[in-house]
Amino acid sequence: MTTRVLVVDDSGFFRRRVIEILEEDPLLTVVGDAANGQEAIDKAVELKPDVITMDIEMPVMDGITATKKIMASNPIPIVMFSSLTTDGAKATLDALEAGALDFLPKRFEDISNDRTEAKKLLCQRVLAIAQKKHTLKKIIPLTSSTTAKPAAVVALKRTTVNIQQANGIDIVAIGTSTGGPLALQHVLADLPEDFPKPIVMIQHMPATFTPAFAKRLDQICKISVKEAEDGDQLKPGVAFLAPGGKQMLIENRSGKAVIRIIESEPSLTYKPSVDVTFRSINNVFPAKTLAIVLTGMGADGREGARLLKAQGSEIWAQDEESCVVYGMPAAIVDAGLADNVLSINDIAQAIIKRV
Repeated sequence: MTTRVLVVDDSGFFRRRVIEILEEDPLLTVVGDAANGQEAIDKAVELKPDVITMDIEMPVMDGITATKKIMASNPIPIVMFSSLTTDGAKATLDALEAGALDFLPKRFEDISNDRTEAKKLLCQRVLAIAQKKHTLKKIIPLTSSTTAKPAAVVALKRTTVNIQQANGIDIVAIGTSTGGPLALQHVLADLPEDFPKPIVMIQHMPATFTPAFAKRLDQICKISVKEAEDGDQLKPGVAFLAPGGKQMLIENRSGKAVIRIIESEPSLTYKPSVDVTFRSINNVFPAKTLAIVLTGMGADGREGARLLKAQGSEIWAQDEESCVVYGMPAAIVDAGLADNVLSINDIAQAIIKRV
């Protein structure tokens, strides 16, 4: 049986382009299309698709409002098409808060410079999120209602982290991709203001998205969150998000753990890459890292986790049931690297207990 897709966009040209690409895949069937959010709601009820591709800006009703209404009445996996601009980033994060599971650049050349590869990735992402239809109600949506961080917390001064502190965990490193914004918020929002260790996060995300995502996390979390900059020193209770389009390394500079941001090698698929960051952490915090791999497509993080594990660090993976895409965590589990496999709802408390 093929996966049934509803394509929603106010541009007839773009709808035809997406339909053409999706129907080249024998596992996908486009059952209908819609030109605005209200049509999307009506056709979602009428056609009962397995997945919806949704534009954000449309007349009559925008894609974010339509997503909220669909998720409230008849949850269906939704992938948003987004522009890679600052405004596009904010709108995409709003769409994820509304219940969308994934997003893709509206310009296919931003997905991949290779047109064939871009088509392949589009179909793969649609197929991947379609698998969540029967467990969608179990995925807790993002919320913007969290109380804003008090000014005293924002201004909190934190000491830097010295290398080779007490025995145990000295750093928490989290890698994720598809479904990651939702998962990261669930983990970080439950950590206390006085969380005693630094956190580094690698989320597969475009360069224009990571500043807005880091800012949004900082606003809703008790700990501090920022997009990592070259030269940042790791601090307890601060989470550093790898900037999109680059690679984030952790280095030992005169006994201090410092972030280094570098341009990515063209040969690397992921920018940022979980493997790249995990490998660098292994050089600075051998046997002292808690590395966690959350929802995402592919296997990024597996080889970096393998190195960490060999040196005595601890590796956790998100369980299949709570993942949007059980790819990256599955790679960890299947390789026999996972010391712990947890639901996204339990990870924050488990981290607090462990460190």
